[in-house]
Amino acid sequence: MPDHQHEAHDHYEHDHEDVCTICTLDRDLACATCSLENASCSSCGHDHGHENDKTSWNKTIIIGSAIATGITLDYLGIGGSLSTIILVSAMIASGYKMAISGFKGLIKGNIGIDFLVTVAAIGAALIGQYEEGALVVFLKDISMKLEVIASERARYAIEALMQLRPEVATLRENGEERVVPVDRVLPGEVFIVRPGDRIPLDGKVIEGNTSVDQSTMTGESIPVIKGLHDEVFAGTINIDGFLAVETLRASSESMLSNILRMVREAEGRRSPTETLVNRFARYYTPVIIVLAILFASVPPLVFNAPWIPSIYNSLVLLVIGCPCALTIATPVAMVSAITSASRNGVLIKGSTFIEEISQAKVYAFDKTGTLTEGKPVVTDIVPYESSKEEVLALAAALEKGSKHPIADAIKKEAIQLNPPEYTADEFYSVTGMGVEASIQGERYWLGNQRLSIEKGIEYPVDKIRELESEGKTVVILSKTDKVQGLIALIDQSSPTAVQAIKELRNQGMKVEMLTGDNETTAAAIAEQIGFNGYHASLLPEDKLNTIEELKKHGKVVMVGDGVNDAPALTAADVGVAMGGLGSDIALETADIVLLEDDLTRLSYIQKLSKTTLNRIKENITISVVMKLAIVVLAARGTISLWLSVILGDVGLALLVILNSIRITGVKPPVLSKE
Repeated sequence: MPDHQHEAHDHYEHDHEDVCTICTLDRDLACATCSLENASCSSCGHDHGHENDKTSWNKTIIIGSAIATGITLDYLGIGGSLSTIILVSAMIASGYKMAISGFKGLIKGNIGIDFLVTVAAIGAALIGQYEEGALVVFLKDISMKLEVIASERARYAIEALMQLRPEVATLRENGEERVVPVDRVLPGEVFIVRPGDRIPLDGKVIEGNTSVDQSTMTGESIPVIKGLHDEVFAGTINIDGFLAVETLRASSESMLSNILRMVREAEGRRSPTETLVNRFARYYTPVIIVLAILFASVPPLVFNAPWIPSIYNSLVLLVIGCPCALTIATPVAMVSAITSASRNGVLIKGSTFIEEISQAKVYAFDKTGTLTEGKPVVTDIVPYESSKEEVLALAAALEKGSKHPIADAIKKEAIQLNPPEYTADEFYSVTGMGVEASIQGERYWLGNQRLSIEKGIEYPVDKIRELESEGKTVVILSKTDKVQGLIALIDQSSPTAVQAIKELRNQGMKVEMLTGDNETTAAAIAEQIGFNGYHASLLPEDKLNTIEELKKHGKVVMVGDGVNDAPALTAADVGVAMGGLGSDIALETADIVLLEDDLTRLSYIQKLSKTTLNRIKENITISVVMKLAIVVLAARGTISLWLSVILGDVGLALLVILNSIRITGVKPPVLSKE
C-alpha cells in the first residue's frame, strides 16, 4: 500500500477485509484509492465507492450517447460498419475494466458477475448482436454505480458522526488561548467552548454552566443542563453559555470515537440469515452456468433447434448468473437498521442482535439504575433503642467507606441533619446483605433482613412490611442482638419506565423485574410500573440463574445499567445496557446500548428489528421470484439480453436497496405527557 494520505476517503481508513462492503462476497485485497485496477470485488464487481465521482459519470454519459447513436444509425439503415464500430468501441470503453476484473477473479477461482457479463457481451458480439452486447455491459456498469450509491445512503449515519468531530480545540494556558488540532490535546489540558461551538473533546466542566444539545448522539431533542463537574462529550453543541473544560480523554478515545468504531464493527458482523443467503449464493452461480450451457447445447443437439437463438438464450442466463440483488438483500437492510438506530440514540453492535431481538419473548429488567434513577433518598428514620439522630449518625459511620447508592443517600442525609459523628473500624462487608463494624468497642450491623436473620437478631417485621408496601427499601441498624432503628429509603422510578413497560406488553412481550429487594418492596414496585412478574431478593449469581429459567419462555432480552449486571447481560440472548453515553463499561459489555436513559427506546428497537426482518424477507422473495421468472422466460426465448439486465439486475438491485432504506422511517415513540 502506498505511503500516502487520502483525505477524501479517510472514512474507510483502509481497513481492508476479505469481504465486499456492499454485498459481503469475497473481494480483492486492494484499495480502490491506491490501485483502481484491483479495486473491484472479484465476485460482484463493485468498486466500493471510490469511483462514483463526476468524471466517472461523465464518461458513462458519453458512452451511453455513443451506444444510442450506434443503435439509431443501425435502425435507420444508414450506419453499416460505422454503427458496428461505434457499438463495439462503446462496449470496450464501458467494459474493459470489468473484463480485467472478471478474468483476475477467474484466475483466483472466483466466477463473478464481471466474468459472466464479459462472456455474455463477447458472445453477443460473436453472433452479431452488437447492440445487445454494448447495452449489457453499459447497463451492468450503471447497475454497479447505482448499487454503491444507494448502498452508501444507508451508511450516512457514520459519515454524519464523522462530521460531528471538530478539527480543532481552543486551549487555555496561562491566561492565553491558542487553537490546536484536537488530536494534539492531552488529558488534563483545559479547553474553552463558547456559545454555539461544537464541543471538541470529552471533558469535565471546571468553569461556567450552559445547556448542551446532545441530540446528534442520543436522539433526544431536549438540551441537557451542564454545570460544574458535569461531563460533556465531543460532537455535542454548547448552546448558550461559556465553558472551561478539563479534557478527560484523547480524541481517539472519546465517546464519539468509540461509538463510531462500534457502528463500523457492527456492520461487519453477519446475522444467521445473512450467512445462510451467502452460502446459498455460492451455489447459485455454478447452477446458472450449468443451465446456460444446457440452454445453448441441448436444443440444437437434441431437438435440432437453431444454434444462434439457443446461444442467445444461454447468454440471458449468464447475465443473471451473479446473485447481486440476493446477496445485498440482507446486509443493506441490516446496515440501514444499524445506522438508523445510531441516529436515534441506540447502538446495536451487530446484525445478529437485530435478528435475535426480533424473536424475543421475554424482557428482564434490573431495577436499580435501570427502572429507577439509582439515587435513593432517605424518607423515614424509625428509632428503637436510640434517637433518630443517633441512628443516622451510627449508620453514616458504618457506610463511610461504601460507594453503594444506599450508603450515599444515608451519608447525604447525615450531612443535612448534622448529627453527632462516630468513627467505625474493623469494617467488614457482607456481600448482598450489608456491613458490620466496631464503633466505640461495640459491634454494629447495618443491612437488610437477610443479614439480621443470619446474625440471629429479631427485627420489627410488621413495621418493615408497612414501609416496604409503600415501595421503600428498609435497612436495619443493630447492636449486638438488638435493633437500634430502621432507615427507609425510596428510589424514584425512571420517568420512561411505565410507558416503556406498557409498550412492550402491548407488543406481546413477557416483562419481568429482577431485584435484590425483598418480596414486599419488589411487589409494590412491580405493580406501580406494570410488570407481568418479579423476582425478589436476588444476589448477582441469582440473576444469572433467573435469566436461564426465563429462557424456557423463549429468547430473553436483559436490560441493565451495564455496571454490575455483566453476568446477566452475557447470559441473556441479547444484553441491553442503559446510559451508554459516558459509560465505557456499558459500551463494552452489552450487545445493544441505549446512549441515554430512555427506556421507550426498547419498543423502538423491537419494532425496528421486526421491520428489518420483514424487509429482508421481502427482498429475498422478490429476488428469487424475479430470477426464476427470467430463467423461465429465457427457456422460452421471450426475453432479450438487455431487458434481463434491467429486470434481473439493475432494477432488482435498486428495488431491494430502496425497500431497505424504508427502514429508516421507523422512529422512536413520543414520550407520553401523562
